Amino acid sequence: MKVLFVSAEVHPFLKTGGLADVAYALPKSLCQQGLDVRVIMPKYSDIPQDFAGKMSLVASFNVYVGWRSQYCGLYSLVYEGVTYYFIDNEYYFKRGGCYGYYDDGERFAYFCRAVLESIFRMDDFRPDVIHCNDWHTGMIPVMFRDSYYRSPELTNTKTVFTIHNLKYQGLFSPAILEDLCGLTMHYYTEDKLKYNDAISFMKGGIVFADRVTTVSDTYAKEIQTPEFGEGLDGLLREKSYKLSGITNGIDYDICNPQTDPDIAVNYTSRSIKRKVENKTDLQATVNLPVNPDVPVIGLISRLVRQKGIDLITCVIEELLKEDVQLVLLGSGDRDYQDFFEYYASSYPGKVACYIGFDGALASKIYAGSDIFLMPSHFEPCGISQMISMRYGTIPVVRETGGLKDTVTPFNEYTDEGNGFSFANYNAHEMLDIIRYALKQYKNKDVWQNIIKNAMKTNSDWKSKALEYIKLYEEM
Repeated sequence: MKVLFVSAEVHPFLKTGGLADVAYALPKSLCQQGLDVRVIMPKYSDIPQDFAGKMSLVASFNVYVGWRSQYCGLYSLVYEGVTYYFIDNEYYFKRGGCYGYYDDGERFAYFCRAVLESIFRMDDFRPDVIHCNDWHTGMIPVMFRDSYYRSPELTNTKTVFTIHNLKYQGLFSPAILEDLCGLTMHYYTEDKLKYNDAISFMKGGIVFADRVTTVSDTYAKEIQTPEFGEGLDGLLREKSYKLSGITNGIDYDICNPQTDPDIAVNYTSRSIKRKVENKTDLQATVNLPVNPDVPVIGLISRLVRQKGIDLITCVIEELLKEDVQLVLLGSGDRDYQDFFEYYASSYPGKVACYIGFDGALASKIYAGSDIFLMPSHFEPCGISQMISMRYGTIPVVRETGGLKDTVTPFNEYTDEGNGFSFANYNAHEMLDIIRYALKQYKNKDVWQNIIKNAMKTNSDWKSKALEYIKLYEEM
């Protein structure tokens, strides 16, 4: 089976979030299961020269963006056994980062059209499945159904559209339908692309793809409700017959406390006692008092409301009255950044705050913390809670999306469970469950058992890849 995986960002070429991790790990796992999976993304100027210098030109041709004829260079590179294609156009992609520009509608209308045109330039590769991801690729199923599915090479090709975060929909003026997408205003209706007074690339993918998936089973249910449906809940209920959730995994080669070069001491589930050495190393690294008995709460997050940061700010004074240390790594809204920097300066022996992102420090937090806090307002899947469990750091999460699907609350009567969770988006309910976790922490035998449960949790990509293969075969 041949699958073309389309994403606006892919690790390690360029990454802004979890989408890049999925676009790297899932195709690799699918290839390991015997599929011929190739990945295609824009050729951004920020792609490291180590990769860009090794790319080979496959073809050059023109792509129509409405009435405009724009250059397209198709490059390829084999990395870790997977073939990657890159769409080259300096006018659209010779900029910093991936997106966030005033002309993103034009840039990704071009990208969607270029992907479809590139298929005819790929030697001996005609995909059985075109797997699209998030709004940046949402027009591919639309354009495919409009102009390409009758092509002899693509007669049996099906499309899958995966929603990684429904909140970001790619909303643009309806004028771009004809001017940039090469489509008629026939598509500007409620049952197609119309979203209020705009068009939605995300809606295009949902309506026109053969199958729609999300990154967890619970999130697939949540987005069919007004609270999480972002105005598309009615459409998603209507399309529920083709909607399903497949929870993401994590790359066990990268997220591995046994081999991680950035942590002080490597360990496994059979050598958990070594974990305390990572704790004292973390405390020393972030200038907190070195004390192996004080529970350390780690937080690695974008500092935005979606991540439940306002719950933490609401009860931080009460939390810091507990015998704990808090280590935070992340960036986001300026108010939140200022808030945590203030508390780090006011409580230098209890709070450490690092604004930005540092991969090595992130590994130290995963390995050295006792508890990992993730109280998200909504979380389509979440990766951090799975990484923390892999490192034996116990997650405290809100029961939403993938957090609910991956974290089983600890039951002190059966000793089952790999973390702690709370149901309602309420700061004191979160605080109560943190205090309950701290109570369990005091019993070392109980806590060691929870760590073992967490580290034994299977979150690798192999089982997830098999679910996607089943989905492809059903189509």
